[in-house]
Amino acid sequence: MLIAVSAASNRSKADKDPAEWMPPYLPSRCEYTANWIAMKLRWGLAVDETERAALAEHAAACPDMEITGVRAR
Repeated sequence: MLIAVSAASNRSKADKDPAEWMPPYLPSRCEYTANWIAMKLRWGLAVDETERAALAEHAAACPDMEITGVRAR
Protein backbone atom coordinates (compact mmCIF):
# COMPACT_ATOMS: atom_id res chain seq x y z
CA MET A 1 0.00 0.00 0.00
CA LEU A 2 1.36 3.40 -0.93
CA ILE A 3 0.56 6.29 1.37
CA ALA A 4 1.54 9.85 0.47
CA VAL A 5 3.71 11.49 3.14
CA SER A 6 5.97 14.49 3.42
CA ALA A 7 9.58 14.22 2.33
CA ALA A 8 10.71 14.68 5.93
CA SER A 9 8.51 11.80 7.12
CA ASN A 10 9.72 9.59 4.28
CA ARG A 11 13.36 10.30 5.17
CA SER A 12 12.79 9.62 8.87
CA LYS A 13 11.27 6.21 8.12
CA ALA A 14 13.83 5.10 5.50
CA ASP A 15 13.99 1.28 5.71
CA LYS A 16 13.08 0.97 9.39
CA ASP A 17 10.62 -1.61 10.65
CA PRO A 18 7.93 -0.95 13.30
CA ALA A 19 10.42 -1.61 16.10
CA GLU A 20 12.37 1.43 14.93
CA TRP A 21 9.74 3.76 13.46
CA MET A 22 6.02 4.42 13.67
CA PRO A 23 3.96 7.19 12.05
CA PRO A 24 4.15 10.37 14.10
CA TYR A 25 0.38 10.89 13.74
CA LEU A 26 -1.05 8.60 16.45
CA PRO A 27 -4.37 7.77 14.72
CA SER A 28 -2.41 6.30 11.77
CA ARG A 29 -0.49 3.78 13.86
CA CYS A 30 -3.20 1.10 13.96
CA GLU A 31 -3.67 1.17 10.21
CA TYR A 32 0.11 1.15 9.68
CA THR A 33 0.51 -1.85 12.00
CA ALA A 34 -2.33 -3.77 10.32
CA ASN A 35 -0.91 -3.07 6.86
CA TRP A 36 2.59 -4.14 7.96
CA ILE A 37 1.30 -7.44 9.40
CA ALA A 38 -0.86 -8.10 6.32
CA MET A 39 2.12 -7.51 4.02
CA LYS A 40 4.31 -9.90 6.04
CA LEU A 41 1.60 -12.58 5.99
CA ARG A 42 0.75 -12.12 2.32
CA TRP A 43 4.33 -12.56 1.14
CA GLY A 44 5.45 -15.01 3.84
CA LEU A 45 8.16 -12.63 5.01
CA ALA A 46 10.26 -13.25 8.10
CA VAL A 47 9.76 -11.28 11.30
CA ASP A 48 12.59 -11.05 13.83
CA GLU A 49 11.91 -11.10 17.58
CA THR A 50 12.32 -7.33 18.04
CA GLU A 51 9.92 -6.59 15.19
CA ARG A 52 7.42 -9.20 16.48
CA ALA A 53 7.45 -7.68 19.96
CA ALA A 54 6.91 -4.17 18.58
CA LEU A 55 4.05 -5.35 16.34
CA ALA A 56 2.41 -7.16 19.27
CA GLU A 57 2.69 -4.04 21.43
CA HIS A 58 1.24 -1.77 18.74
CA ALA A 59 -1.53 -4.26 17.90
CA ALA A 60 -2.53 -4.48 21.57
CA ALA A 61 -3.29 -0.75 21.45
CA CYS A 62 -5.67 -1.34 18.52
CA PRO A 63 -8.54 -3.48 19.82
CA ASP A 64 -10.57 -3.14 16.60
CA MET A 65 -7.67 -3.89 14.23
CA GLU A 66 -8.56 -6.06 11.27
CA ILE A 67 -5.93 -7.86 9.20
CA THR A 68 -7.09 -8.54 5.67
CA GLY A 69 -5.39 -10.04 2.69
CA VAL A 70 -4.69 -13.23 0.88
CA ARG A 71 -1.38 -15.06 0.80
CA ALA A 72 0.43 -14.61 -2.51
CA ARG A 73 1.14 -17.72 -4.53
